[in-house]
Amino acid sequence: MDDAGALDRSARSRSVSGAALLVDFAESRGLTAETILRDTGIHPNRLRDDDVGITYGQEITLLRNVVHGVHDEPGLGLMAGMMCHPTRLGVLGFAIMTSPTMRHAAEVGLRYGDSWVTYGTHRFELRGAEYRITRDDSMVPPDLRRFALEHDFAAIATVTQDMMQTRLPLVRARVTIEAHPIYEMFATLLGVDRLDFGAEQSALIGRASTLDQPLPQGSAATARFYEQQCADILQRRRGRVGMSDRVRQLLIRRGGVADQNRIAADLDLSVRTLRRRLADEGTTYRELSNETIGMLAEELLTAGLTVEHVATRLGYSSVSAFAAAFRTWKGQSPGHFARLHRGRVTSGV
Repeated sequence: MDDAGALDRSARSRSVSGAALLVDFAESRGLTAETILRDTGIHPNRLRDDDVGITYGQEITLLRNVVHGVHDEPGLGLMAGMMCHPTRLGVLGFAIMTSPTMRHAAEVGLRYGDSWVTYGTHRFELRGAEYRITRDDSMVPPDLRRFALEHDFAAIATVTQDMMQTRLPLVRARVTIEAHPIYEMFATLLGVDRLDFGAEQSALIGRASTLDQPLPQGSAATARFYEQQCADILQRRRGRVGMSDRVRQLLIRRGGVADQNRIAADLDLSVRTLRRRLADEGTTYRELSNETIGMLAEELLTAGLTVEHVATRLGYSSVSAFAAAFRTWKGQSPGHFARLHRGRVTSGV
């Protein structure tokens, strides 16, 4: 991953819920709050407020304090991940628990989980008769990857077990870490007979036929309510002030299409100074640009413009490129979004 991509991820907003769980784990291992939160910029009083956002970079600093403080060894990440129950995840936990099917729960959990509690990036995909949850941990520093992998997969398994009242319906799993006797517990936790070590990429693999089974507490209407709450919380965390707001307003005036050099010139700043000022506010030009284009796309589609027109208006080389970007923002195609929202009164970007 290039430096710009790394900075973009480091500045990304996250829920404080995952940090709070990690603090609880570290305190149970004898670490003090002062040691756990050192150099993170996270105040202890902020750890219990779901609306509070921290950055990925802050949480990685917290994770490093914990991993080094507990003298990491195989299995400790599993113990930390097993503390991750749906009821500790606020509205995301309720959105997962009230999902009508396993498929819906997986989509919701993975859509928001990487901003809530997991350190790697996870993707859900269907491959014939199987589904896979594949993991990318390239953004996790090498010295933290084993603990983070153990934590994330244990968290996924624990949340699923609470939700389904049974183990995650997997057939096998692959992990990039090397074998260790403690990992017999890992296989038991995941409910697999086959756990492959030293894999090129970590993945959880199950039968696609299990995805549409109804869940015990499923309610489509209730799940939609909590999903909207998740989206609203993320939006509030991304509220912009100061230099971020000035950049956003300039991007809006230019229809979302402007490079960093042009915006820096409009602000009478060097590009280097602009980057530093945005970094001080926990964001990057790329994140602001993507966020602004996403909001403009929603407004234009709601106003009745065609998908093709919006793609052209926002400077995309093709409709397919715009559609792929829109799916990343909203988890649905721009055409589907337009059909659901066209004609709705908007408040403006």
